[in-house]
Amino acid sequence: MQLSIIILNYNVRYFLELCVLSVQKAIQNIDAEIIVVDNNSPDDSFAMMKSRFPNVKLIENKENSGFPKGNNIGVAQAEGKYICILNPDTVVAEDTFIKILDFAQKQKNLGIVGCKLIDGTGNFLPESKRGVPTPFVAFTKIFGLYKVSNYFGKYYAQHLNENETGKVDILVGAFMVMKRELYLEVGGFDENCFMYSDDIDLSYMVSLKGKSNYYFHETTVIHYKGESTVKDNTYMKRFQEAMNFFYKKHFHQSLLFDVFMRFGSFVFSNSKKNKQINKKFLVDEYIFFSKSNSVLSCKKNVFYCNDFKKFTNRKHTNYEIIFDINSFSFNEIISFMEAKKSKNIRFKNYIANSKYIIGSNSSNDRGEVILVSDLK
Repeated sequence: MQLSIIILNYNVRYFLELCVLSVQKAIQNIDAEIIVVDNNSPDDSFAMMKSRFPNVKLIENKENSGFPKGNNIGVAQAEGKYICILNPDTVVAEDTFIKILDFAQKQKNLGIVGCKLIDGTGNFLPESKRGVPTPFVAFTKIFGLYKVSNYFGKYYAQHLNENETGKVDILVGAFMVMKRELYLEVGGFDENCFMYSDDIDLSYMVSLKGKSNYYFHETTVIHYKGESTVKDNTYMKRFQEAMNFFYKKHFHQSLLFDVFMRFGSFVFSNSKKNKQINKKFLVDEYIFFSKSNSVLSCKKNVFYCNDFKKFTNRKHTNYEIIFDINSFSFNEIISFMEAKKSKNIRFKNYIANSKYIIGSNSSNDRGEVILVSDLK
C-alpha cells in the first residue's frame, strides 16, 4: 500500500465529514487507506463515521489521550509505505496526495513533507513552514521582529516565500507526509507532550537523524485551524507546558532561560487568546455556486451562479460565497478562494447530502456550521 492517511478527531463531527469527503476524492487513483481515530468525542462523530463511511478504518478511543498518543495509535494500524498526519478540520484537493507522493519519491534523504496551507478565508498560514524555535528565534517571534526584516525571519522560514518549494526545519502537524518506517524509527510523536509542540518535536527529531524536511508549495490544503482548539485558559496552560517540554528536552537550560521562556510562552499564548474575537461578519449578498437545481430558499438575498468566471467583486459589498461541493471539485474551490480572497468575502461549503453549510471566518475563531433546516 502506498499511503495511509491518519485523521485524529475530537468533537468536530461536521468538519471531519467534509475532510473525509475530500480525502476520498484525493485517493481514488492511489493505493491508500483512511484511518480515523476518535478521541472519545462527546458529539456524534463516531456514529457519523460508521454510518456515512463504513469502509473507513475507524478506531474508537475510550478517553481523550491527546494528539501524540492518538496519532501513534492510528499509525500502529497503518499499512502504507507513507503516512499522512492530517487534521480533521482540513480540506485537501483532488491531486494533493498524487503531487506530494511524486515529490517525496524523488528525494534521496526524505524527512517530512508539508504543503501550502490556507485558512477558511483563503489567506496563507505562515506556520506552514517554520524554523527551529531556538531561544533567539523564539525571541524574534514573541516580540514581532520577524515582521521587520527577513534577518529575523527564521521562525516562519522566510528564506522561502509561500510559492516556493524548499527545505525547512519545522512543519505543522495539520498536514505531514513521511515514510511510516521513519516515523516509527524516531518513535512517532512524543506522548509526554499532550499537544502543541508535538509537531515541532517530531520535525526536529527527524532532522537530528540527518533527514531533510520540505515545504511543498504546489498543492494547497484548507486548514480551518480555529476549529481545533478554543483559545481559553486551558489552551494557555497547555501551550506553555508544551513549549517548556520542548526546551527541556532539546536545549540546555538556566534559570534566566527558564524565566524568559515562561514569559515568552505566556505572551504568545495570551496573544492567541486575545485574537479570538468572534467578530460578526455582516453579509450583504450570498452567492451560491452550484450546477444543480439546489435552492437555498431560506435566504432572501441569495444569488445563484453556475460559473466562477461570472463573479465580480464589488469592494463595498460584503459577500458570503457558498460552494456546492457536488458541483465543483475541491481543486476548483481552493483555487477560487486563493484568487478571490478579500476582506469583504467569506467562504462556506454546502454539503448537500447532509444538508449543512460549513466554513470559518477567521483562523483565530471557531468555525461555523449551519444546518439548512435551521435557516428556514
